Amino acid sequence: MRILLVGEYSRLHNSLKEGLQTLGHEVTIVGCGDKFKQFPVDHSVYASFTHTKPIIYVHKLLRKLQLINLEKLEKAIRFYFLLPQFSDYNHVQLINSDALETYPVLSRWLYKKLFQRIKNRSLLICGDETPVIDYLFKQELNYSILTPYFENLGLKKLFQFPLKYRKTSYRKTFQWLKNNCQSLITSDLDYEIPMQKTGFKTHFIPNPVNVDKIKFEPLHFEDKIIIFLGINHLSYQKKGIPFFEQALERIQKKYPNCVEAIVTENIPYAEYIQLYNKAHILLDQVYAYDQGYNALEAMAKGKVVFTGAETEFSEYYHLQDDRVCINAVPDVEELCQKLSFLIENPAEIIDISTNARKFIEAEHHYRIIAKKYLSVWAI
Repeated sequence: MRILLVGEYSRLHNSLKEGLQTLGHEVTIVGCGDKFKQFPVDHSVYASFTHTKPIIYVHKLLRKLQLINLEKLEKAIRFYFLLPQFSDYNHVQLINSDALETYPVLSRWLYKKLFQRIKNRSLLICGDETPVIDYLFKQELNYSILTPYFENLGLKKLFQFPLKYRKTSYRKTFQWLKNNCQSLITSDLDYEIPMQKTGFKTHFIPNPVNVDKIKFEPLHFEDKIIIFLGINHLSYQKKGIPFFEQALERIQKKYPNCVEAIVTENIPYAEYIQLYNKAHILLDQVYAYDQGYNALEAMAKGKVVFTGAETEFSEYYHLQDDRVCINAVPDVEELCQKLSFLIENPAEIIDISTNARKFIEAEHHYRIIAKKYLSVWAI
């Protein structure tokens, strides 16, 4: 089979591609690589021309004047010229309704062109999406990625990416895709719960993790326990990074001789991985119910990850006493208590590390997950 995957934000599509390839399928990824993260793609629609001098200055001026976004326009043009290469594919999957990262009206026009060539299609819900954001606005959950916004509407500019899905143009794109894709697929409970609550029929398939490429690294302690915090300023508030920063500051003062902190900001994925390889504990996000891709990769390596692990997660995977990660909540005091416990009981770190790897192999193995996708796609 020939399979086209459109968009890449977290390495999910790369891991799915690797799983499908082991099953004998030909897979192509088209996308921009998600800015500074630089995820690999087979066909890039990255707006390289827009980011050259002096065009970048013109682009910034036009955006400031709210006239036109040259970056969005260039991505659409690049994808348009790639379309002739996508005629002989058996299935296409979009990573979300804004997979092309262009104007919604251009997205719909390009999707129509693409769907004329490929009849079997799926839409992946693995991040911000219209029904997900609609449900979060009901504020029925204890917390969500929009909690900082609800608590301080002055942060609206920082939440422009999730909030855009409530605009008529993006809503229209999602509705069109819903009507023209055979399946909607969710990648974790943070998206599955809202989709179910809003009445959508979805297929829940956990994120694929390449456990052959990501090797388990048994943790060893020398002088200090190393805690890693990787900051992406685009998701700084959504992930609750301020809570981690405050907790980490307290922990460093409390255990000056026992703890080392590594903090990075907006670095490429490959460099990010090299730095967190040294860590025992990784601080991921506080507003989640389930783990995102970043947390899963770290768990596969045997890191102890502070991330989403709410009751819904434990119940779905039938987890009882064996902790596979640490449920991080938007409470500095509780984060400090959990970090202190691990620092004072390093044997717990070893146990959770081992449990984390076993969990990834059992529930997120990339070949098993690839088979689940094929089953849903029915090809």
